[in-house]
Amino acid sequence: MGGRPNQFRGVKRYDYVNNMTTSPSAKPRHDLIYYIGRTVKIILPLAISAGLIIWLFHKINLHQISTIIKDGVDYRYIVAMMCITVLSHIIRGVRWGIQLRAVGIPRIPAVAESVSIFGAYALNLVFPFLGEAWRCVYITKREGCKLSTVVGTDLGDRASDGIMILMLLILTLFVARPAIDKFLDKYPLGEAIDRVSTDGMMWVWLVAAVVILIAADYLFRHTGFVKGINTSALRIWNGFKVLFHMKGTGLYIVLTFGIWICYFLETYVCFFAFPFTRELITGSNYVLGLIPGLVVFVFGSCSMAVPSNGGLGPWNIAVMFALSLFGISNTDGAAYSIVCWSFQAIVLVASGIFSVFYIMANHKSVKRQLAMRRAAQSQANEIKSN
Repeated sequence: MGGRPNQFRGVKRYDYVNNMTTSPSAKPRHDLIYYIGRTVKIILPLAISAGLIIWLFHKINLHQISTIIKDGVDYRYIVAMMCITVLSHIIRGVRWGIQLRAVGIPRIPAVAESVSIFGAYALNLVFPFLGEAWRCVYITKREGCKLSTVVGTDLGDRASDGIMILMLLILTLFVARPAIDKFLDKYPLGEAIDRVSTDGMMWVWLVAAVVILIAADYLFRHTGFVKGINTSALRIWNGFKVLFHMKGTGLYIVLTFGIWICYFLETYVCFFAFPFTRELITGSNYVLGLIPGLVVFVFGSCSMAVPSNGGLGPWNIAVMFALSLFGISNTDGAAYSIVCWSFQAIVLVASGIFSVFYIMANHKSVKRQLAMRRAAQSQANEIKSN
């Protein structure tokens, strides 16, 4: 618009929120740090996935892999694995619904609970942990509740999975000790883990580090950084502790075992699809292939801690590595991991597409129900105040 020029252009302003003087043309430093952090979060998982896949291709014979995939796979078992994958996501959605109801969120249809998981896993293929953020936002908008409450249940959901992984690690150490010893003796990484874990000074330093962290948390408890960490820790605890006093704890535990049994079966059923893994099932020392299946499953589960796009790269190498402990070549192991991961990814993409159509089809009815619920709550509050 015409008129007089802006007489305040270029004049420094006082920011009452941050208690600092800024220039209109200057970008705050924290903006630069924010964008750098966001860029690293996007590039790092992609770089890890790409780097590991390139390394993987240098270790294997691509021609042999293509031959195995074309002629050596019984795809009936791959289809069974895909069905089990869908079932595990449905169970996870129903389990999360128990937690959501425990913190006061109304009962959600089982299909919507499943959709929250379908969409989350599909988005994790695009970017690590994006799906976790999406499913919290989806439930928050759908039910009109506080995001922090939903985030707490999500973190508690993942904490219970962490306990299951720890239990599986302990079980593996007992029932698959020869394979673990072979890993510790044969590979430099295993030797390093064995050396560090048996070093008494390492545990002394570990305890000292914990004490220092606790002291630092107390001394700097009023700073924004420490407050943020403590808030996140409190949300994790609040989301987890509800498991001990909520209605349906027993069912939650049963469903938790159901999820992880499905995850194991996804690995084990695929053993029947390849001739070289079928030999592990018929071998006399492997208890129908259950022990190799457990080792492969646990190695693959632990690899998911590495940030990557849906486990691509870290999961493939971990599975290939675990199979090599039982005499399976890198090429055969790579074929197994590529086929399993690819068809699981197809399931995730297909279920993600289903989620999009479901949300679009139910958008108006969900919005209407939320408006009616808010109106009823407002009326109840008005009656209570009078």
